[in-house]
Amino acid sequence: MGFQCGIVGLPNVGKSTIFNALTSAKAEAANYPFCTIDPNMGIVRVPDPRLEKIAEHIPPEKLVPATMVFVDIAGLVKGASKGEGLGNQFLGHIRETQAIAHVVRCFSDPNVIHVDGSVDPIRDISVIDTELILADLETINKRFVTIQKAAQAGDKKSAAIMGVLGPVKNALESGRPARELRLSEDELAQIRDFHLITAKPVMYVANIDDKDIGAKEPNPYVKQLLEYAKKEKSPVVSICGKIEAEISELPDEEKVEFLREMGMDEPGLNKVIRAGYELLGLQTFFTAGPKEVKAWTIQKGWRAPQAAGVIHTDFEKGFIKAEVYHYDDLIRLKSEQAIREAGLLRLEGKEYLVKDGDIMHFRFAV
Repeated sequence: MGFQCGIVGLPNVGKSTIFNALTSAKAEAANYPFCTIDPNMGIVRVPDPRLEKIAEHIPPEKLVPATMVFVDIAGLVKGASKGEGLGNQFLGHIRETQAIAHVVRCFSDPNVIHVDGSVDPIRDISVIDTELILADLETINKRFVTIQKAAQAGDKKSAAIMGVLGPVKNALESGRPARELRLSEDELAQIRDFHLITAKPVMYVANIDDKDIGAKEPNPYVKQLLEYAKKEKSPVVSICGKIEAEISELPDEEKVEFLREMGMDEPGLNKVIRAGYELLGLQTFFTAGPKEVKAWTIQKGWRAPQAAGVIHTDFEKGFIKAEVYHYDDLIRLKSEQAIREAGLLRLEGKEYLVKDGDIMHFRFAV
């Protein structure tokens, strides 16, 4: 599925370095503003140890992990929405994403230039938020009067849109991102085709110095960020972009030893990926057989036919039943045969709500 997370931040906060480490792509990263000219897209495997565990009991020819897409755009600066720096042409690249990862510099280094001359996480967030708010206002203002007139003329669809768009516009004009309104799914659906950037959920990625890895207390910059994010109920993941870049370049057999030396049990980027997965309200179900064991990404709350449609649209159209058992039962009983004998393999219908960790086989007819 095309779940995408856009990466934003000021120039020189380590955004492209983190993107490179995440995706093993090679976005241009340099110590000067506007070095990332074109948007970069990278497909990232979602770390899930359950995949290998399933394969131990149902040996396949191959393993296929779930994936997410990260989109890295040029560093934004004050005035970007009005054409400063590289302008707002790049904002369009993150309008189609489902969530935002905002990389915030939380380290001091005189050798790495800060566009505003000093490190201040909350100021930096404010600069980015202001530009995204102004970009969203520009998008709304292009169509607002037309929709407003249609609503006043009695058009019900326009009236429903205005019921959401009016409060959103007011929030933006007061300097508040649309996500602060905590819009419901139905409300978001009314304004979905505006692709408002500030309506998307946000996680903050604190880029820290290597000396802060494993510290008992977060550094003062991270403390500021945690306090800020707590107010808007956004997650914060602290990683060292420099170290993550080194880890991503190592052969697999050397990564474990390097992580041990750094006092880390896994790459910090795994936490970023999982946080993005959680932020988007996603979960995983599996299919398992001799050909492949595969993880599939769906939204939480999806029913069995919707999950089947992720594999192939025909599966959803012709859905009959789903054979379902859970990962936990496979680990406990060791085989599908034992699960059948224990009466734990179920036939579920169209109303079944898929659970994270379900292992499923779909019956369908076209």
